[in-house]
Amino acid sequence: QVQPDEAGGGSVQAGGSLRLSCAASSSIDSTGCVGWFRQAPGKEREPVARIFGSRDITLYSDSVKGRFTISRDGAKNTAYLQMNSLRPEDTAMYYCAADRQCYSDYASYKYRDQGTQVTVAS
Repeated sequence: QVQPDEAGGGSVQAGGSLRLSCAASSSIDSTGCVGWFRQAPGKEREPVARIFGSRDITLYSDSVKGRFTISRDGAKNTAYLQMNSLRPEDTAMYYCAADRQCYSDYASYKYRDQGTQVTVAS
């Protein structure tokens, strides 16, 4: 399995920003689906945002709507998750996943990465 190449995690103070990037497999064209999931300690993995289709349709979980923005550069097969106004409750391991279509669960995606840690200090 080819893993996406994710980068951009780290530590930041509450209110700060981070940008994650995910370079997915070239076999997923620019109309495929790229999604981010996150998992905090002791909690289940949850979807955060996804982008899909030729019109780059985006969907967000209620907890990040208005603060996070997902986008992509089709020519680079790279998606980005811009995270602004970060809160301590955003602290989690963030995972990137890609496939020709979107799935509600991370495990169903063909291309999945190992995750990157995001820590938000209060």
